[in-house]
Order: sequence, then C-alpha cells, then structure tokens
Amino acid sequence: QVQLVESGGGLAQAGGSLRLSCAASGRTYAMGWFRQAPGKEREFVAGMSSSGVTTHYADSVKGRFTISRDNPKNTVYLHMDSLKPEDTANYYCATVRPPAMWIVRTRPEDYETWGQGTRVTVSS
Repeated sequence: QVQLVESGGGLAQAGGSLRLSCAASGRTYAMGWFRQAPGKEREFVAGMSSSGVTTHYADSVKGRFTISRDNPKNTVYLHMDSLKPEDTANYYCATVRPPAMWIVRTRPEDYETWGQGTRVTVSS
C-alpha cells in the first residue's frame, strides 16, 4: 500500500500563500486534499484525476487554491493563495479507493490511504 507524506504547512498571514506537498511512496491515481479544523468534520478541499486533466475544488477555496501533480515524482501539490483565517486546519492528502481510482471524488469515505497531515495556521 502506498504511503503518503505531507509537508509545507506552517504559519501564514491572511492574504499570504503556502504550498503543500504530498509525496507518495509509489504510483498514485486520483488524489485529493482534505482539511479538518478543531471540532469540525474533515472536509474536501481539492481533487485531481490520475491524468491531471480533471480537477475539482470546494466552493470555499475555488479561485484561491490550485491542485497540481508531478507524476514522475509521485507528488501532488496544493498551492494556496489569498489565505484566510478560516483556512486554518490540518491538511491531509489521500488516494482514491478502488474501483475507478482515476476519478476525482469528494467524500472522505471514497479515499483509501491518508497521510499524517500538515498543520496550516493563518493569522488575521
């Protein structure tokens, strides 16, 4: 089973930017980024198909966040611009569960393998 390691989290000011990385130990198919703030449920942020052609974003981040992937490096990125305090959360990357592993999914239960998360804190 592939292993995922997120990095790139940290402290940013409102309006600033961060780039998260998700390094996989092997080939991955469709990937997603989720986040979970204290006391809240894990929520979908962005997803990308295995080919990289199809992307999907939560309305709350659309136009501010960009998901991308480098398949030869088995790495997925989440570039976050115009950060807001409400973006503060632990961010997780995950791989889509079979079958149809190449299609973007938005529900946490459709994902099979998760990283340990990286913390993002946005100050006002």
